Amino acid sequence: MLIRNVEAIPVEMDVLPLESESEFGLAPYVSNHASVESITRMLIRVETGEKQVGWGEMLVAMKSAAVTRAVIEDVIAPKLIGRELDSIRGFIEEFYFPYVKVRPFLGAVETALWDALGNNLGVPVHQLLGGAVRERVPVAFCLGILPVEEAREHARRAMGSGFSTLKTKAGPDWRADTERLRAMHDAVNGEMEFRLDPNQGWTAEDTVRAAAQLEDKGVLLQYLEQPVRIDAYGTYAKLRERLRTPIAVNEDTYFPRNLRYLLRADAIDVAVVDLVPAGGLIAVQEQAALAAKAGVSVSHHCGFDLGIKTAAMLHVVGSTPGINLPPDSVYYAWADHIIKEPFEIDDGSYPVPDGPGLGITVDETKVEQYRID
Repeated sequence: MLIRNVEAIPVEMDVLPLESESEFGLAPYVSNHASVESITRMLIRVETGEKQVGWGEMLVAMKSAAVTRAVIEDVIAPKLIGRELDSIRGFIEEFYFPYVKVRPFLGAVETALWDALGNNLGVPVHQLLGGAVRERVPVAFCLGILPVEEAREHARRAMGSGFSTLKTKAGPDWRADTERLRAMHDAVNGEMEFRLDPNQGWTAEDTVRAAAQLEDKGVLLQYLEQPVRIDAYGTYAKLRERLRTPIAVNEDTYFPRNLRYLLRADAIDVAVVDLVPAGGLIAVQEQAALAAKAGVSVSHHCGFDLGIKTAAMLHVVGSTPGINLPPDSVYYAWADHIIKEPFEIDDGSYPVPDGPGLGITVDETKVEQYRID
């Protein structure tokens, strides 16, 4: 079965506002570097000669839909069109551009290829990846930076809805962040796990002070995620020596050499991986295996996935024993959906899809509605 066409489709979707009637409204979702009320995503549509379709999804690169679309349609598509659908690994490994990082684009396209192949064979993607090891995937509730009292209430709601883990962002004022964490921790009587993500926004000194203050107050995070800049190899090893708080990296996992170095240096406790920047489903499974062999726990990152990547994440996590911590998710916070049967959160978890391919049906009418060409 030959690949006939590859199309990149930019769409923009709104996030439910905090004051929404839904208990899961999140916008504005405030982090160290952004305030999110809507998200632009790039959808990848692969079609075979037999009209079989597969879908992938990614954030737009460098905040430019035009650049992202050009890489997919002008660089990747010409090498893919006319190839056999089932030559996925060989196709991905052929790409080599020494001065340009193309893994995220390949990761989104590879997702579409797996979806099309699973649809063609009539089997779910997790079966192609080795088979499911779990039927449901618990996820971490994600929360932006909020005033203390609002944060308390959202933590109570999350626990009441069955979430056992809550991830929140950190800003430039680490004192305010630790106050907010203590308030949320107290609001749920310490019965939830918490993650804190400064998105590379802290210095090493502030990281030590923030984590030590939380430790002194009896708040031991599940992990502190990527507090300092990528490539700060020595810093992470020192942080791990000085703190009881588990140290995680996310953006560093987007660069295979960084993750390998940190694992060799015994510098981290958790790797927060992502199938798109990793280069695809196979690549992220390989990352999880490396981390697991090093005794490092693994979670999966979320970038406001619209449902296509959410499904891909559920197949990967559902078939990868090394991913042993709940992945992040904000899928429940979309104002609308582009898949016909949206995933429903139940007791803080999603089912691993069992239909052919990714197990979803994309509503192409909705795709056109939200298209931003």
